[in-house]
Amino acid sequence: MKKSFRVKKNIEFQQVFKKGKSYANRQFVIYVLKKENQGNFRIGLSVSKKIGNAVKRNEIKRYLRQCFHELENEISKGNDYVIIARKPAAEMNFHEVNKSLQHVLKVAKVLKQSRGSNHNKQHLE
Repeated sequence: MKKSFRVKKNIEFQQVFKKGKSYANRQFVIYVLKKENQGNFRIGLSVSKKIGNAVKRNEIKRYLRQCFHELENEISKGNDYVIIARKPAAEMNFHEVNKSLQHVLKVAKVLKQSRGSNHNKQHLE
């Protein structure tokens, strides 16, 4: 993931926390802040020391970055996202993290409908 796709500075994190909306499930909290004049989305990751040692925290961050990379075309552009990992995330493998993250993104309504579910709706009508 390119550096331009990351929320890095503390002041940027604080802005997302203060002005953004939060959505959560058991494993993750996501803050979403709409940025009108931003061509792509940016993500910031926060994994507390309570979750585990550095190896575990880095693994979770790697998983989250990879999930965003795979969902790049389905995530709403022009937003800053800050993802906070909760304790249960430490016991999850990549596929579980991916599923959980997609769930929170759907709750936040920032994930475009996948082609499969759209296709099914057409058959129901």
